[in-house]
Amino acid sequence: MEGEQNTEEYEKWVMEFAPMIRFLAHRLSFRLPPYLDVDDLIHAGVIGLIDAVGKYDPAREARFKTYAEFRIRGAMLDEIRSLDWVPRSVHDKIHTFQKTYDELAKTLGRAPEEAELAAALSMDREQYDKFLLQAKGATLVHLEDLGLSEDTPFDIIDPNAEDPFTSLLAQDTKADLLRAIHHLPQKERIVVSLYYGEELTMKEIGKTLKLTESRVCQLHTQAILRLKGLLGAAKERV
Repeated sequence: MEGEQNTEEYEKWVMEFAPMIRFLAHRLSFRLPPYLDVDDLIHAGVIGLIDAVGKYDPAREARFKTYAEFRIRGAMLDEIRSLDWVPRSVHDKIHTFQKTYDELAKTLGRAPEEAELAAALSMDREQYDKFLLQAKGATLVHLEDLGLSEDTPFDIIDPNAEDPFTSLLAQDTKADLLRAIHHLPQKERIVVSLYYGEELTMKEIGKTLKLTESRVCQLHTQAILRLKGLLGAAKERV
C-alpha cells in the first residue's frame, strides 16, 4: 500500500514539474553529442525530481521548487558528464586555453580578444572555432567549480533571488564569480546574463543580439572557459 502511495505521489510531482523539466532539457540540449537527444535529458530530469522528493527536508532546505530545480538540473548535467564524450585532447586544450587566457590578461591588463587568444594558442580562425565547438560539451558548471558539493546545505539559497544560478553560491564564491563576469568582454557578459539570468535559450539570445545560434554557443563556451580559468586563478591566489 505504501508503495502505491509513493507511486501516486511521484506521478503527481512529475505532472506538476513536467513543463520545468522539458524547459531545462531544451536549454541544455545544445551541449549534447549527436547520439543523445532531449528525451534522454528529460528522463534524467525525472530521476532528479524523484530524488528530490525523497531527500527534501523542509526544515533544512529552501522551498521545494528551488530545491527540485537544482536536483533536476544537476541530474541532467550528470547525465551529459557521465558519458565523458569530450576527447582527452580537447580537455588538454581547454587547460591550455585557461592558462593562456590568465597569462594574456595579466600582460594586457584586460580581457584578451578572440584573435589574440587564437594567436597565442597558435590557431587560425577556423581551428579556433573548431576548438570552441569541441569544447562546448565540457563547459558544464560543476558544483566543485563553484565551491559547492552534493552535501552543501541548501539554506544558502535565496528563495527570492531572481537568478537561480548565482543564488546557489556562497557569498565569497558569488563575489569571485561576479568579479570574473565583470572581466568578460561585453558580448560574453550579455550572453551569460541572458542565459543564466533571463533564462533565454541560445536561439532566443541569437534573435536578441542579431547573431546566429551557433555564434551564441561559441560566445557562451568561450565565456565559461574564461570564467573557469578566472575562478581557478582566484582560488590559487587564496
